[in-house]
Amino acid sequence: MSGHKMIFSGLKVWTKGRSRPAWISRFHDGMNGRGKASFSTCSPKVCIVGSGPAAFYTAQSLIKARQDVEVDLYERLPVPFGLVRFGVAPDHPEVKNVINTFTQTAKHPRCSFYGNVNVGKDVSVKELQQAYHAVVLSYGAEGNRSMGVPGEDLAGVYSAKDFVGWYNGLPSCRELSPDLSCETAVILGQGNVALDVARVLLSPIDILKKTDITQPALEALAESQVRRVLVVGRRGPMQVACTIKELREMVNLPNTRPDMVAADFEGVTEALKDLPRPRKRLTELMLKTAVEVPGEKEKRNKASRFWGLRFFRSPIEILADPDTNRTAGIRLGVNKLEGSGEGARAVLTGEVEDVTCGLVISSIGYKSIPIDPSVPFDSRKAIVPNNMGRIEQAAGLYCSGWLKTGPTGVIATTMNNSFDTARSMVEDMDSGTLDVSTARTGSQSICALLGKRGVKPVTFSDWEKIDIVEMRRGEATGKPREKLLTVEEMLQVARKNN
Repeated sequence: MSGHKMIFSGLKVWTKGRSRPAWISRFHDGMNGRGKASFSTCSPKVCIVGSGPAAFYTAQSLIKARQDVEVDLYERLPVPFGLVRFGVAPDHPEVKNVINTFTQTAKHPRCSFYGNVNVGKDVSVKELQQAYHAVVLSYGAEGNRSMGVPGEDLAGVYSAKDFVGWYNGLPSCRELSPDLSCETAVILGQGNVALDVARVLLSPIDILKKTDITQPALEALAESQVRRVLVVGRRGPMQVACTIKELREMVNLPNTRPDMVAADFEGVTEALKDLPRPRKRLTELMLKTAVEVPGEKEKRNKASRFWGLRFFRSPIEILADPDTNRTAGIRLGVNKLEGSGEGARAVLTGEVEDVTCGLVISSIGYKSIPIDPSVPFDSRKAIVPNNMGRIEQAAGLYCSGWLKTGPTGVIATTMNNSFDTARSMVEDMDSGTLDVSTARTGSQSICALLGKRGVKPVTFSDWEKIDIVEMRRGEATGKPREKLLTVEEMLQVARKNN
């Protein structure tokens, strides 16, 4: 039985009569929101909006830091884990191991998960603030940064976020069904997500079919005509945003051959000695890949698929086929760099070049969006203005993850920034800046409110039913899991035998 059900079944006992004995009042006032009597000063109740890495790391840190704090996570989807489930590449299962840690947190007696609750729609941030001592916004970055170029709405142009969501089973991207009937794909951006997409487009199906990639994506990729993927960046090799691990995976991808432009690497050898070690190793690998003569390795010579990094190029326009009005190419502006190192700026030279392609994937970044008008939001930076996770001019409101920093870094970066937010909260509780001395109702009143509005939350044990079904479905085809692809299917499984 879930926590709030226990509370409500218990409440019936003492609310039928008009008054209740003093000991029952004392017992009721001492309930800690999980149906357990605490008989101590009231527990600080914290609500976290979101259930991705930032949300779970914030919860984990709070529970560890204070023995009395109770944390509830509210998630819009019926399933937890955010980008670990929907963003991490299917052929990177080791990155998903953090789910084990998050599961431990979710099962902690002082933590509860409420899926299928859309904060900002089903319940407002103000209502959460009335029920909890503190509210942490950790709902990430679900918007797309626009390229701002003509033709970006043409058929054949996708955001990397949606493309990744499609092959990873994000319900809102299920209908994407990208057309992979062209020979050349151009990916704009050179971060790890761009390389993930390139790798998935070019990976042998035998590799992909052992992953948790969705069945529709697997079928589409098996039929794909894409043979050449160009990964385009505004700046040069010294500013590329991917990590060496992702680049090495591209270099070693079976049946593919790198296709680089040696001229892009002019002057790079001389600059190598002054680079910090991670950047130096990455640049050396790129350089070696660029200058290695094709044919030196037999397997490279026989490769039927190509990939290449293209530097000093910015999108100017997506070109349409006049007959079909689909993507037929991309016009790139040639850049020169002003300044050097990480701070170098790309400046258009006025020169352009056209590349024929039928698929353009924009991987220029995710973007947070506001979910509630009561929360301050900087629309230029697409973050909630904050100081160490404390939302400016909003007492009791905090943020962590990409909503706090912008969409940068890997899971470990998000972990550290979430721990910082939790530290700020604990400091505020300890100093009295955040008043936790008065009792708050927490999930008890929120679940009652949601019930009145016809919203039935999904608990963590409900999610575990979905998890079991997905793993069984995967087992039948030799995959680690076969994801349920619609919210309706997820809810159907979650509510079985409830």
